[in-house]
Amino acid sequence: MTAFLESIGHRERSAVKSGGLLQSGSRRLAAAVILLAAATAPIHAAEHGLPEKAVEIARPFGFPITNSMVVTWIVAIGLIVFARLATRRMSDVPGGAQNFFEWLVQSLYEFLETIIGSHLLQRTFWFFATIFIFILAANWIGLLPGVGTIGWGHQTDHGFVIEQPLFRGANADLNMTLAMSLVFFACWIYWALREVGLSGIAHELFAPKGETTGALRVLMIFVFLAAGLLEIVSILFRPVSLSFRLYGNIFAGENMLEAMATMVPGLGWLLPIPFYFMELLVGLVQAMVFMLLTAVFTLLICQPHEETGGAAAHG
Repeated sequence: MTAFLESIGHRERSAVKSGGLLQSGSRRLAAAVILLAAATAPIHAAEHGLPEKAVEIARPFGFPITNSMVVTWIVAIGLIVFARLATRRMSDVPGGAQNFFEWLVQSLYEFLETIIGSHLLQRTFWFFATIFIFILAANWIGLLPGVGTIGWGHQTDHGFVIEQPLFRGANADLNMTLAMSLVFFACWIYWALREVGLSGIAHELFAPKGETTGALRVLMIFVFLAAGLLEIVSILFRPVSLSFRLYGNIFAGENMLEAMATMVPGLGWLLPIPFYFMELLVGLVQAMVFMLLTAVFTLLICQPHEETGGAAAHG
């Protein structure tokens, strides 16, 4: 199991590092272009840029509706309709939407099976597949023309400025990313209790690892007790880190596209085009990172221990 987890960790670090290098290089290129444009044109920061929080656009019956919620509902309804259409008339020889849907689901299943194993995947696949498909769809739909550029505003000397966009990327809203992280945290607790029980969780957090005896054994008990307390703090902060990682990358990308479109008058249609391709990659990477992190977090707490017995792992 240790060798298996080490291979997973190496694979993940390589994948995340590759995606991080691509994003880092792209971000640096964007920064260079912005600085170059800033040297030739004035920047009106007060007039441009995506608001840090979603804008409330309606309040029917006292229920606030934000522009990010509208995009969230559009994405959810679109995915539900597509899934229903793809599986309405199942065929032994799939074609069209059914073929694409089966390919997507099977690819995700086989990929996750190599990471967390078939036993755990049978109970958790519904969440990991849904979260990946939803985040990916929300990220890419947020790049469509009209998202962030249609809404209410006013006319200025530098053109029409949108103050209240009608649409905003779903994952560019911290409330949405935090909600997904909290749902995962609740599922994580349920899966851990079901797989290894409360004693298994305590063993994973506080039990000394390795074979020690005598005074060293007593010392290791205190060391792993302190390490377990730190791990609890880390676990409690996982929803925060997951939500801010996704929100920060998507929010920064949308602001970069906004800056590219408004930086140089007359070239707003041209400058953002290369960065749209970069954001397509970022959207895919961020969906993959969120799914992989949640899957590995689940694996690390749900793996069986010899000391607790195999029955606890399959109860």
